[in-house]
Order: sequence, then structure tokens, then C-alpha cells
Amino acid sequence: MATAKNTVKRTDAAADSFTAEEKAAMKERAKELKRNASAAEEEQAVLDKIAAMPEADRRLAERIHTLVKAAAPELTSKLWYGMPAYYKDGKSICFFQDAAKFKARYATFGFNEAARLDDGNMWPSSFALLKLTPADEKRITELVKQATR
Repeated sequence: MATAKNTVKRTDAAADSFTAEEKAAMKERAKELKRNASAAEEEQAVLDKIAAMPEADRRLAERIHTLVKAAAPELTSKLWYGMPAYYKDGKSICFFQDAAKFKARYATFGFNEAARLDDGNMWPSSFALLKLTPADEKRITELVKQATR
């Protein structure tokens, strides 16, 4: 007598929970990890990514790039999930996320865990950007310097 075979239909909820933009970012990150590029190649990849951004994002990204490099010349530029990011000793300190990446209404300048921004029990780790004023640029410069101490 043949035994009945139990069939179970499995669904992977996680596979359906990521947006197309998030999946694209993960694919970009996988490519970044596979590439063993020199510092100059990494810097060029960041500059190429910035150049490919829509105009409003590109202007912000170019200014952020200039501010970060001036505030902390020891940081190296690399792509991180397809976004310009700035590293110290192999750890991502800060990054720029263009508004178009996840179809947001603002760009983001953010800091990762390696950034030393601790201020009591709570502190901001990312900032929404629509434009940059001289006061904003000064604040970003101060934060980058603090983050890299």
C-alpha cells in the first residue's frame, strides 16, 4: 500500500517584505563586497555614483563629500549599499543617502555605530537634508570631526 506524501507549501515572508529599492541596495552591497578595489578605485566609484544622481541629490552629495573630506582627511570613501560612505580604520563612520534611492522626499546624511557622537542617553544618528545652509555645513563639519575623534 502506498503511503500518502504530505506536502507543505512554504512561503518565505522575508522574501516578500523587501521593496525593489531595498533589494537593489542589497545587490549593490554584494557587488561591493566582491570587488577588491584600491582606494583610488573606491574613491572613483563614489564620485561616479554621485555624478549619476539626480541634480538636487548630486548637489547635496558633492557638498557633503567636500565637507567630510575637509573635516576628516583621514577618512576613505567607499560605496556602502550603493551610497557614498566614509570609513576610518575599515569601519563606516558616515554616509549620504540620496532621496531618489528609496523615493524619499529628502536626502539623508547619517552616522553609523563607529561614529563617536554619544551625547547622554540619546542622540541623533541621521539628518534629513533638503538643502545646505552655511550653518548646516558648519554643523556637519563639527559632527564629522566629533565622530572621528
